Amino acid sequence: MGALNCFHCGEPVTTGRQFETLIDDVPQPMCCPGCQAVSAAIIDAGLTNYYKYRTEPGSKQTALVPEALNAFSAFDLKEVQEDFVHQALHQNKQSASTSLTIDGITCAACAWLIEYKLQHLDGINKIAVNTTTERAQVSWDPEKLKLSEILAQISRIGYQAAPYQVDDEEIQSKKNSRKFLLRLGLAGFATMQVMMFALALYSDYFTDLDVEFRDYFRWVSMIFAAPVVFYSAQPFYFSAVRAMLSGRLNMDVSVSIAICGAYIASCIATVSGQGEVYFESVSMFTFFLLLGRYFEQNARQKASVSSNNLHKLIPLTANLLDVDGNQTEVPAKRLQVGDLIMVKPGEVIAADGDIIEGMSSVNEAMLTGEQMPVTKHVTNQVYAGTINVDHPIKVQVTATGQDQLVAEIIRLQEAASNNKPKVALYVDTISNYFTWTILVIAALTYLVWKHYWPEDAFWVTLSVLVATCPCALALATPTAVTCATGLFTKLGVVARRPGVFEKLPKVDQVVFDKTGTLTCGSLTLSDIQRFTQDNSFDVLAVAAAMESHSIHPIAKAFAPHYKNGYRLEESQYVAGAGVQAKVNGADYFLGSEDFIRQGTQITDFQGQHSVYLADEEGLLAGFSLSDTVREDAKETLVTLKEMGFASCIASGDTSEHVEQVADAVGIETLHKGLKPHDKLALINQFKDEGKQVVMFGDGVNDAPVLAGANLSVAMGSGADIAKNSADLILLGDQLSRFPQAVRIAKMTEQIIRQNLIWALGYNLLIIPLAVSGHVLPYIAAIGMSASSLIVVANSLRLLKVRL
Repeated sequence: MGALNCFHCGEPVTTGRQFETLIDDVPQPMCCPGCQAVSAAIIDAGLTNYYKYRTEPGSKQTALVPEALNAFSAFDLKEVQEDFVHQALHQNKQSASTSLTIDGITCAACAWLIEYKLQHLDGINKIAVNTTTERAQVSWDPEKLKLSEILAQISRIGYQAAPYQVDDEEIQSKKNSRKFLLRLGLAGFATMQVMMFALALYSDYFTDLDVEFRDYFRWVSMIFAAPVVFYSAQPFYFSAVRAMLSGRLNMDVSVSIAICGAYIASCIATVSGQGEVYFESVSMFTFFLLLGRYFEQNARQKASVSSNNLHKLIPLTANLLDVDGNQTEVPAKRLQVGDLIMVKPGEVIAADGDIIEGMSSVNEAMLTGEQMPVTKHVTNQVYAGTINVDHPIKVQVTATGQDQLVAEIIRLQEAASNNKPKVALYVDTISNYFTWTILVIAALTYLVWKHYWPEDAFWVTLSVLVATCPCALALATPTAVTCATGLFTKLGVVARRPGVFEKLPKVDQVVFDKTGTLTCGSLTLSDIQRFTQDNSFDVLAVAAAMESHSIHPIAKAFAPHYKNGYRLEESQYVAGAGVQAKVNGADYFLGSEDFIRQGTQITDFQGQHSVYLADEEGLLAGFSLSDTVREDAKETLVTLKEMGFASCIASGDTSEHVEQVADAVGIETLHKGLKPHDKLALINQFKDEGKQVVMFGDGVNDAPVLAGANLSVAMGSGADIAKNSADLILLGDQLSRFPQAVRIAKMTEQIIRQNLIWALGYNLLIIPLAVSGHVLPYIAAIGMSASSLIVVANSLRLLKVRL
């Protein structure tokens, strides 16, 4: 029997027939209570046609909690609505309108479903959903309907909606787009006017007209073309001047020379009354160039829309707690570090912080792409934009605004999309030389044609300059990288350094740290053996105090046993070995057997323990620690093997747990008891053998080896120093994201190669045609713009990849 897939979202069903919805009298399987609730709401509303006409499966849903439907009440506050709701009169009645960002739209059927559901609400004036931007324009009567009710209705059918707010960057982007559209519109209008006169002259309709009428048409054409040359074409001039001032040539140099040269020559011919004019060509290819740039600009914005929307998932309000425990609803942007906030079930967390009271599950899908909620308890960190699912929690704010994880992810993504891989640097160099080559070819073309066919020399040279502009060549890499970076964000993978997209397809050797990488890193004490006869001596409290300043997984295992009476006075951490510290005036050692031997000269070890506690006189206790293997570790290793990767474990652990983990995930090669310098030596050994090595790690002791690998990957829950040393960060701690990232990188590499082949092929084909006079100037402009758009469209195919 084949595997079941959820009828709503298409995800595999692992719960059998536990969740079902009757659709067209047929019980259809659902993967979770969330999808079941949403599909039932759709059917109960009489919207079965959604399932008939959809072209893509819906988004996976988390189970709705009753409080979630009331969590939108904050959007009804007048002071909150001032930022995004527009009030106006509609048919002599007060009307409110806003733009909503809707998460989960996959096809046109989704838009139909949302519009149909809301149109039947009493008080809705108008609803229009745009599937491309994933936004909806809504107008309603505030006396009959509240905004929170609109958002709740959208939520009931499986979509998450929130008011769309434009940030400063988008405001500037829209302002630039309006200015660009003005340039484009002016060029289009002028082109139509000039072409009317040009067609009249070229079609011999006015052969019997005097020279004065011909010159009159030329003067009018010159006037109409002037704003195109002096205003619409300004971006090309500025770009060309900046390039030349920096000592290099770019594609806009040849374009600027073509526009200015053609216009000046045409003006001279108009004033003198002798020679040909090219006002229609100037106007037309400026228009087509601007049109191509406009589409490219829109494509890039579409490619990066996922990162731009991340910060919009942060709620507008928060429940602030005062010293007496009273709650006050305040704007989230007014929160400060140290404030206490209450987060109820179903609410979105308003700021990064630590849980100081309560335990709950938190959906971190907006950061990691993983829909399964993560259990959080006291001392655990939660992040702005994630959703509290089960129980109320009290959170102390640790970061706000640009210091939050969401803002950091956006900055990292922007840096990654702006970082150029080596191939892009090569292309920039090629473009520079290519522009020089084109200018030389254009000059030679003009000289040859001027000698043999002087009447056609200028327009042929003009065609050469325009047709061979290497715009497509310059766009080949950045557009693909931008799209791939957007996919990484959806996947929960952050690329921190340049060159990731060219390194990933080449790696063939994977080295895993054990604790916190192949295992969850949530160590627990499974056994304690005391070696001291003093039963009043609290070995757990001493160990907890020694580890109180560390974030290592071993330290977290001791954290629940911390007691206030045990004061840590000083400590010295030895990476991969242990810690030497002074607690309440006495010196202690906590670490591996080798660390204890070297520090205390103790030899009488008993049993097989992971960590030992000792003082200068002898052993005090042995602690056995256990850890669980990540759920997707074995599946990931199988996938990597199928993809041709060799895998091994490099761990500092000396216990039998290393072998157990290796057997559980299917890794045959393992190296244990390694210090950080030993791991680095292992990496260098693989590199000397000609292998491209990727290293997975999460701890402080992994930072040197992460920096030494060809490509490094840190887990999102790992130490900050490890993440700072890594090329990639897996935010959701899902190892299975790595093979997916490799596939995306390989597709990106393939698309970049296709773009480069097309761009170079086009230029090699068009050069002889233009030089030989077979390409008119406006045809050259159309061809150059089309080649650029083909490159952009090919790159946008990456956004269609299903993760």
